[in-house]
Amino acid sequence: MGYGLLDGAGHMAGWGMGGMAFGGLMMVLWLGLIIALIVFVVRWMTGSSQKNANQSSLEILQQRYARGEIDANELQERSNQLKKLV
Repeated sequence: MGYGLLDGAGHMAGWGMGGMAFGGLMMVLWLGLIIALIVFVVRWMTGSSQKNANQSSLEILQQRYARGEIDANELQERSNQLKKLV
């Protein structure tokens, strides 16, 4: 008889609930993969590298020196510390 995927008793050709659970698991895995891909692309497009962050830090130090918040010795010490991080 032509029942397709269902056997005569209405069961899913031996898969039962396991097939449905596996399908649900695959749907969750694909959804997670799509979300991870979106996060990666957004971070890649908007993110900055560590070198740019350190360069920005040096610029902030120079601005603080120009405003008189720190002296030349402190500027030199902190600049050296930042350059070691790169």
